[in-house]
Amino acid sequence: MDTLQHDGDEMEWKESARWVKFEEKVEEGGERWSKPHVSTLTLHSLFELRTCIQTGSVLLDLEGYSLPQIVDDIVDRQVADGLIGPELREKVSFVLLRKHRHQHKKPIHLSLADMGKSNNSPTSDSASGLHHSTEDLRAKSGSLGRLRESMKNKFMKKIPRDAEASNVLIGEVDFLDKPFVAFVRLAQATTLGGLTEVPVPTRFLFVLLGPHGKGKSYNEIGRAIATLMVDDLFSDVAYKARDRDDLVAGIDEFLDEVIVLPPGEWDPKIRIEPPKKVPSADMRKSVLNLNELGQVNGTAGGPGGGEDEEMPTPHELGEELQFTGRFCGGLWLDIKRKVPWILSDFSQGFHIQSISAVLFIYLGCITNAITFGGLLGDATDNYQGVMESFLGTALAGTVFCLLGGQPLIILSSTGPILIFEKLLYESNTIDYMELRLWIGLHSCLQCLILVATDASYIIKYITRFTEEGFSSLISFIFISDAIKKMVGSFKYYPINRVFKPDYVTTYRCDCIAPDQGEPLLFSSFAAVSPPHIVLPPYNLTGLDWSQLSKKECVKYGGALLGNACKYVPDLALISFILFFGTYSMTVSLKKFKTSRYFPTKCRSLVGDFSIIISILVFCGIDYLLGLDTPKLHVPTEVKPTRPDRGWVVMPFGKNPWWVYVASGVPALLVTILIFMDQQISAVIVNRKENKLKKGCGYHLDLFWVGILMAVCSFLGLPWYVAATVISIAHIDSLKMESESSAPGEQPQFLGVREQRLTGILVFVLTGVSIFLAPVLQYIPMPVLYGVFLYMGVASLAGIQFWERIKLYLMPAKHQPDFSFLRHVPLRRVHLFTLVQIICLAVLWTLKSTVAAIIFPVMILGLMVVRKMMDLMFSQHDLAWLDDILPEKDKKKEKDGKKKKDNKRTKAAEPESDEEPKSPLPPPVKIPMDTIGLPSAPDPPSPPSLTVSSPPSLTHLAPRL
Repeated sequence: MDTLQHDGDEMEWKESARWVKFEEKVEEGGERWSKPHVSTLTLHSLFELRTCIQTGSVLLDLEGYSLPQIVDDIVDRQVADGLIGPELREKVSFVLLRKHRHQHKKPIHLSLADMGKSNNSPTSDSASGLHHSTEDLRAKSGSLGRLRESMKNKFMKKIPRDAEASNVLIGEVDFLDKPFVAFVRLAQATTLGGLTEVPVPTRFLFVLLGPHGKGKSYNEIGRAIATLMVDDLFSDVAYKARDRDDLVAGIDEFLDEVIVLPPGEWDPKIRIEPPKKVPSADMRKSVLNLNELGQVNGTAGGPGGGEDEEMPTPHELGEELQFTGRFCGGLWLDIKRKVPWILSDFSQGFHIQSISAVLFIYLGCITNAITFGGLLGDATDNYQGVMESFLGTALAGTVFCLLGGQPLIILSSTGPILIFEKLLYESNTIDYMELRLWIGLHSCLQCLILVATDASYIIKYITRFTEEGFSSLISFIFISDAIKKMVGSFKYYPINRVFKPDYVTTYRCDCIAPDQGEPLLFSSFAAVSPPHIVLPPYNLTGLDWSQLSKKECVKYGGALLGNACKYVPDLALISFILFFGTYSMTVSLKKFKTSRYFPTKCRSLVGDFSIIISILVFCGIDYLLGLDTPKLHVPTEVKPTRPDRGWVVMPFGKNPWWVYVASGVPALLVTILIFMDQQISAVIVNRKENKLKKGCGYHLDLFWVGILMAVCSFLGLPWYVAATVISIAHIDSLKMESESSAPGEQPQFLGVREQRLTGILVFVLTGVSIFLAPVLQYIPMPVLYGVFLYMGVASLAGIQFWERIKLYLMPAKHQPDFSFLRHVPLRRVHLFTLVQIICLAVLWTLKSTVAAIIFPVMILGLMVVRKMMDLMFSQHDLAWLDDILPEKDKKKEKDGKKKKDNKRTKAAEPESDEEPKSPLPPPVKIPMDTIGLPSAPDPPSPPSLTVSSPPSLTHLAPRL
């Protein structure tokens, strides 16, 4: 929008505001553009604009290729319509063809944010402001001119591709006694020299010239038409309108959605920040349709957890879980669904964001593999240990990511599997490895039967209630385990409260030689060593025991004596600093992505690599301090942890024949665990909130998990299933956001970078980690525990259950504006949350005892509890707090069809002689003599505007 500026007899057009998506004003004092903000219009200006369109000249599909030609056509139309006299032709043309000055002046000193931006976009010499700059800028050096061009190039990047401009010219002149108004739509968008700030072709032109004294009203009308032109619905009307009546109808439609803020109850000087998420035009159309049906806000239920109102939608998991009734029908459909995406599954992985995701998930996987492998070694007397855990993770993960239906899922071992392995090993009457092999084979067969019979259909009955309970439990396990390990560091590295610096001279530790009666050959240590370790004899004759180190003294059988022998440096504190520092720095760098500092690319890069940066920083701090903090221990040789077992387990020869058949009973528990853990994790990953586009593969995933069960059983490796928390972290590390082009526009979540490359690389790196031991041994374990804590906390984000728990601690006036709070009473929300808390507490208690072997059955129990909640809550409440069960959807669909049939029956009834009552209030007459605009031809004098019932877009559609 340009306004006419007077400097004595000289006149020029000066840019005063612009709209790409939101409004930006020229701040004269600061010599800069204002912060993008939502346009606030006066209702009076919209009615005045409506009169302008009704009474002014409207030229649609004008053939114009230059500004002088377009101005001549506008003036000719005004003269032909009798709106101005012929004697004013030259004066109006002279004013409209004055030069345009744009706001492109920038300070010489750039901020770091400006320096960090590149200018790669070319501009033509016809760009606005290039040959219409002011005298002071012409006198600047060539570097300042290049700086100006750089600023324009940066703005050009913010404009969407193939955008067209709408120019608004507002001015006061002394030779007119009534306003000169024209609305022009060109047949083809044309670049009109310096009319625009950047070389964007112009499609629309709005001109308003009037007598002096009404400049403020003219400016508000200009802002009104400019705001309408960036509105999706009105701009669509403007492109398709055939005459002025269509434009007036579009303004009336806009007025239908205008919300008036009463004066005196808000500060108009405050600029409204752009919203984080702008509703699309489709959503606005649906709102209009709902209003036409007479629905009132609050009467419709819908799934909610955010701030947007939504209609209730059935609990649909897509065609992936449709029961086919054919042998392997679901598996075949999964394969057909995934084949077209094979190439893109690899090509889309070549992105810098994938590097961050690989390193992040890799560190989480090896930490989990080492932790689980150590616990498994203790539980099974090293029949399975860290080496088996590494190789099993690499093998199972690589195969699954390469061939699975949802490669974003990360396989790992779980706590219930560890407890099952422990109980299985304690049955000493039969051979453990052979029994485990047959259990794995039976479980594989049972999984394949489930795949062949489309048993994954049962997942349709897993609603948000079960998903949130399961994912919250796994998240809390991650958080509690990380904290437990850090608390344990205070046990191994206690704080020396008894140590007093003043008595440091009295602290000593001496190495005492063994008794002379003992043999001089060292054999005491060999007696307590594992039988497979053979120690060489040491000659201890003439050894100076006082000069030995602590490790050498113990190694040679000496005794340590003194009050400083048990002294350990206070490593607990530095371990806690590394642990909490890694977590807090990761959280801060993740939030840095949406901060105000530095260019967008820099912030995005820091946000994507936040975890890697945090790990490197605190590993560097640990290295510089040089303290003996616990480090990551990785095997260095590829061999079984227990030397008396091989890499292949033989299926026969060590157990009675009946064991081969009876092992199918415990295998059933394993199958239930595998099925529930795998499919619930898959449902969480495939939620519609993640906007996945390549489809799911529940049957295909379960097929490969079953096959890998058999393979790992033959090789004596741990069993693997989907890891919920690590999979959610994988999704989070691959999220894509739009590059905010329009000033003030917030980045929008576009979806997830769906590919197989990151998962494959993670597990390949896990397999070769044994060769990276010299590097990995510098990573402190507290740093990795901090990564575990971040995974657990981050996976809680966005869970409605967690948000509802926090509502217990908030007064009603401070509670967030969640959509379910608008439609469900707070007491019912608290009751629903309480049931979930009780179920979570039962699962937690069960997980912590020996009864954890029936954990998968309790997951099925959650589905039973959810079924019983239909008796406690109405379907309306469950629609907002949870997903409705499939059979309830069918009932709701039938009810909806009945309502639609009743409405159609009423609509088909013959119309009566009486006119239908309009839902809008009666016409309102508003005087329009404020700026001296002439009235519309139809209404009688005095000048006024009659606002009748505006036609809806549905009625306008035939005309367009």
